[in-house]
Amino acid sequence: MNKLLLGSFLVTLVGPVAHATGGNKDGKIHFPPDTAILPVGDTLWKTLCMRAQEEPLLFVSSLLFFLAVIHTFVAPRLLHKAHLLEQAHQERVRVAGRTPCQRPEEDAEDEISFFATVVHYLGEVEAVFFTWALALAAAIASFEGWGAGIAYIDSVDYTEAVFVVVIMIMAATRPVLQFCEKCLDFVAGIGRRTPQAWWLTLMIVAPIMGSFITEPAAMTIGALLLKKKVFDLHPTKKLAYGTLGLLFVNISVGGTLSHFAAPPVLMVASHWDWDFMFMFQHFGSKAVIGIIIATSLYYWFLQKEFRLLKPQAKKETRQLRWEDREDPVPKWVTAMHIVFIVGTVIMAHHIVWLVFGLLLFIAFREGTGHFQHQLRWKTPGLVGLFLAGLVIHGGLQGWWISPVISSLGEFSLMIGATGLTAVNDNAAITYLATQVSPELSEAMKYAVVAGAVTGGGLTVIANAPNPAGQAILGKSDVFKEGISPLLLFVSSIGATIIMGLCFLFLPW
Repeated sequence: MNKLLLGSFLVTLVGPVAHATGGNKDGKIHFPPDTAILPVGDTLWKTLCMRAQEEPLLFVSSLLFFLAVIHTFVAPRLLHKAHLLEQAHQERVRVAGRTPCQRPEEDAEDEISFFATVVHYLGEVEAVFFTWALALAAAIASFEGWGAGIAYIDSVDYTEAVFVVVIMIMAATRPVLQFCEKCLDFVAGIGRRTPQAWWLTLMIVAPIMGSFITEPAAMTIGALLLKKKVFDLHPTKKLAYGTLGLLFVNISVGGTLSHFAAPPVLMVASHWDWDFMFMFQHFGSKAVIGIIIATSLYYWFLQKEFRLLKPQAKKETRQLRWEDREDPVPKWVTAMHIVFIVGTVIMAHHIVWLVFGLLLFIAFREGTGHFQHQLRWKTPGLVGLFLAGLVIHGGLQGWWISPVISSLGEFSLMIGATGLTAVNDNAAITYLATQVSPELSEAMKYAVVAGAVTGGGLTVIANAPNPAGQAILGKSDVFKEGISPLLLFVSSIGATIIMGLCFLFLPW
């Protein structure tokens, strides 16, 4: 009854507000403006100033975006604060002389600290950009009317976010993981399946697999197996951050052997007529060389840390969970999962077919439940929320990104694209490159894509699959206080430089 009354109140309140602020006086929505008609000055700084004066709402949207970026850097502190608040709350409950299971029903709300829950939500990196997207919608409504805010949120293309969610759900299933683990086990067997052998296999082979099963799927499989083979052995912080930074960079460039697997390449392939052979010749071969060099150097630098890994506790004293069983999955079930993944990749740009395919997959999974484990919904859902918020913000950053890209030469364009990728999704950078200037030379097109994929490991927002890796590996004990964006940046900078040098100096 209380929920019904609250809903009625909100409808009564929002209805008149939405009607009163439905748009401008002429009844039309004028936001967002076409960046092609925005003023252009003599210098980059003057252009940005003129555009900010012409469209102050665009400046406000960028301000909110950079506040969201800052929020991602303080999120681990908020997560730690939430844990402290919850511990303090439980201590107060204990001192009061009652445990949650002993309390009467009317006191059930005392079991959880609402304030600690709110702080914990604000500390979830995956929720940051969507939370600030709500502030952005409010800002648009205050400038242009309620209808403009709703219309903009509705106009954003969420296909990439939906694709990542669907492919993550399918890639994290037991048949797919068991199949990929067997394939990778063959390679790790060359090194006697030690943690070092598994680390090298997952750092080199899994990212390259991303060119064929897509980067989000490669990140999901690689991160899940890394957690099982390395992170469950209690690595040091040095090894954990080094692994995470290298994984993000390798995944970002590992998808460039094909024209359909990496989000930043997907954005330009059809516009610039880049096919599989073009990508393999100009990007893929260099990416493989860079991955091998970077992984070898990181392994040499971290080899002492591998000796500190602690063996997993034996599971003889307890019964294996349904999730942990190791009985084989029938080949026909695995084959059907692979068919679903291939179909998802083929329909990557068609959101209705993605959802339809997911529903069919769920039905198949229910019919073969005795060979499955429970579907993992939470992590893909959080990653989808993250990407949805990111594209909402990214769609309004063209007013300053476009003139920045246009003002750079080939070398500076690649460096600039790498730097911009750190504070914006690399797919957004390459997408804007297709809109900025049709006169871009082939060398400049190469530079912007090379820079975008090179910088894809610098931050969690730099590449679409990164939130998936953070969500999976962030559950490890070594990251119990959250993953530090600064340490992630530092741990990935070495691999980023190596990849950049490969793309710059290897002949193309």
